[in-house]
Amino acid sequence: MFEWLFGNPLIAFTKGELVLLGKWAPWVLWLAVLLAAALLGLALWGRIRGETTRVRGWRLAGVWALETALVALVLVLLWQPALRVSTLKPQQNVVAVVVDDSSSMAIAEDGPTRREQAARLLSGGLLANLAQKFQVRLYRMGATLERIDKPEQLTAGSPSTRIGDSLRQVVAEASSLPIGAVVMLSDGADNAGGIDLETIREVRSRRIPVHTIGFGREQHSRDIEVADVQAPVRALPDSRLAAQITFRQRGYDARKAKLSLRAEDKVLAGKVVTLAAGGILQTETVLFNAGVAGAKSLKVSVEPLDGEENSRNNEVARLVNVENTRPRVLYLEGEPRWEYKFIRRAVQEDRALKLVTMLRTTQNKVYRQDVDDPKELEQGFPANVDEMFRYHAVVLGTVELGYFTPAQQELLRWFVDRRGGGILWLGGRAALSDGGWAGSSLAELLPVSLPDRKGTFHREAATAELTQAGRESLICRLLEEPEKNAEKWRALPPLADHQEVGAPKPGAMALVEAVAGGRGRMPLLVTQSYGRGRTAVFATGGSWRWQMLQELNDTSHEMFWQQLLRWLVTDTPGRVLASTPKPVLFDEGRVALTAEVRDKNYLPATDTRVEARILGPHGIAATVELHPDLQNPGVYAAHWTADQPGSYVAEIQARRGEEEPVRDVVTFQREDGVAEHFRTEQNRDLLEKLSAATGGRYWRPDDLGRLSREISFSEAGITVRETRELWNMPLVFLLAIALRGSEWLLRRRWGAV
Repeated sequence: MFEWLFGNPLIAFTKGELVLLGKWAPWVLWLAVLLAAALLGLALWGRIRGETTRVRGWRLAGVWALETALVALVLVLLWQPALRVSTLKPQQNVVAVVVDDSSSMAIAEDGPTRREQAARLLSGGLLANLAQKFQVRLYRMGATLERIDKPEQLTAGSPSTRIGDSLRQVVAEASSLPIGAVVMLSDGADNAGGIDLETIREVRSRRIPVHTIGFGREQHSRDIEVADVQAPVRALPDSRLAAQITFRQRGYDARKAKLSLRAEDKVLAGKVVTLAAGGILQTETVLFNAGVAGAKSLKVSVEPLDGEENSRNNEVARLVNVENTRPRVLYLEGEPRWEYKFIRRAVQEDRALKLVTMLRTTQNKVYRQDVDDPKELEQGFPANVDEMFRYHAVVLGTVELGYFTPAQQELLRWFVDRRGGGILWLGGRAALSDGGWAGSSLAELLPVSLPDRKGTFHREAATAELTQAGRESLICRLLEEPEKNAEKWRALPPLADHQEVGAPKPGAMALVEAVAGGRGRMPLLVTQSYGRGRTAVFATGGSWRWQMLQELNDTSHEMFWQQLLRWLVTDTPGRVLASTPKPVLFDEGRVALTAEVRDKNYLPATDTRVEARILGPHGIAATVELHPDLQNPGVYAAHWTADQPGSYVAEIQARRGEEEPVRDVVTFQREDGVAEHFRTEQNRDLLEKLSAATGGRYWRPDDLGRLSREISFSEAGITVRETRELWNMPLVFLLAIALRGSEWLLRRRWGAV
């Protein structure tokens, strides 16, 4: 209809330019229109003066507007309107037909596979129609772009789809070939990170329109897909970890499904969940034990249900590096008390923690336990960086601020902010506000705003209850089920004492509250991140009752303290902190390795030689030098390509002068042929955005009648500039009749004919 009314297809107006071919300037046209409007207005005004007529007011304005529009239409035609548009010269331009040949095109829907549908479309007339006007080059797109001679060479066997890389290759060929357009047949399932803006800019700079033809259903009817899994990349041996599994489903509303985590074919954990409404992302948390040291590949899956269309997207892999280390925690207690004894007992059998303790028995005497050598802490609490930074966390019992020298106080700040360690303050009669911490320069380290007064410590019983944040925290998880865990906390014996700590600071999280009879609810366990490290307050010295007043086989007290101290030390970095942004590589081998290197004072080290020693499957071994990042002092980076699928271990070693080298380990894994099984619905949104951004159009396979013609309106390749007159458009004739007829009908209705 549009083309019949306007005499040209819509794309001609979209791509073309409206011009006036008349000899007079356009401003003369607008002046003539204004003059005609004024003359018509005067004529109509003169006609009604002294006459009795019903055409007055707004009716007169309507008649004037219709007559003016008709005159303006005639004047525009006198100025000879035309459309200038570029079109491709026949048989002198190349159309690149790019066909998705990845394994997702092998999915069968209502009989034939997507590949078969695409091949049938090409052989059934699409290539022949294009060949009537253009030279046609046929390509198949997968991990790379490859030219083929006929559709029968399509196999749908490529393990990945790289639309961006394929477009860049077409653009590169356009430097020597007159490529007028790209026709892409695909389901849009790009698994290489999408199409970046730089690629779009390159295509647009060549003015190459990309016309996309979409295949596949836009929505599955029966399917469950794991969308993401968030799990720690590092852990201590025997740590309780949480995996947050995000998935969606269609066709199984309110059905039961089982989530499971496996490592080396051993089931670590499982959970039965009720599936949410179709299409909604659902996130469930599954707890599991990290086990012994070593790199572990976790298989996280949702068990397939009956009739599921694609069960290969029910499982994903994640890597967890269980480190063979034993972080050291320094515990300073200001006086002999039950809490000290029971904390030591709780941590004693934890093979992932080393608790070194200092107990002040008199004002000038300290009793040390579990030191590595007789000279450790011989002079008291650490007074320099070398002594202090050998620990990963510090626990401060009932000890007043004045016990520490100004230099030691500053050392505590550096320990958290620069070293990245953790500090835990316990409640006590000489702790927190009662110990003078509220008015100190170290008050900013605390996750609470301490009351600036004495008398905050109370030897009165209080019960512990979880907050909402505490229900979700692994620190407080004594039982697996959240509701049962909350009940377990409420059933714990009352604490022997509690301390007022004020309100949590912005960004801090209160995990546990103390409920005391006359004082209501008060924060008991509060945590926060500070600088590179973390701090916490546990405002009691009476948790020992959780052990003394319960059955001998109840491990609540031990479990809580082990989990709290593990949280305190788990993210404390060494002098080298190695990382990679993508621990799992899907259908690609290029891995980015980054190392943050610090000197002995934990300041950025800029004069260090850093290299990665990489071991992989099938005896793969390589050494890669990391180079400084000039924008970030102390950061070193490199790229390396893992050619084979499998698990890799990279030991990052930093050597500075004659010092002993320091190391860290990062693991990554390459998996091929996996990503194609995810998001297998047609990604119409990507295809439409690609076409719109490049001046092309999205097409359905059954609506390609105008494709060849629309490709002709391209500014790429070898073009010719056409000028098409618009005075003979049917729309002009119909518009003139409509304007004149409308005026006559209105006059007749108003009795002015």
